[in-house]
Amino acid sequence: MQNLSKADKLPQETDFKRWIGAALQGHKQSAEVVVRVVDEQESAELNQSYRGKAGPTNVLSFPFAAPAHIDMDLLGDLVICAPVIKREAMQQHKTLESHWAHMAVHGALHLLGYDHQTNEQAAEMELLEKKILTGMGYQAPYADEE
Repeated sequence: MQNLSKADKLPQETDFKRWIGAALQGHKQSAEVVVRVVDEQESAELNQSYRGKAGPTNVLSFPFAAPAHIDMDLLGDLVICAPVIKREAMQQHKTLESHWAHMAVHGALHLLGYDHQTNEQAAEMELLEKKILTGMGYQAPYADEE
């Protein structure tokens, strides 16, 4: 875990391992994921550079594909913006921990190849997120939308 944020009340490395491990269950037996917690400036810069979108975002996923001749378990990197997570948790009336868990799971699913560009993809990904998060004892992440 790389912590470059000035925010307080950040999850511990063990939290990320648990959340991401739950997302990987049934997909990958073992994998390494780099989690980088940042503030809004770095998030905005990366969001602009890699997605062409202005402003910070909650989580960015950067999948890694090792060259064929290199055997690595690195699945990729997650860059999570602490101030955005805190703001969204308050706006969505969620606990901070549950929103951190949701964004870690969401990002890990992106690393596994899941996406939400179409309604069908979004429905599949949201269903999986709900299953994973409720399986860990968290409220369904989209409960307020149902």
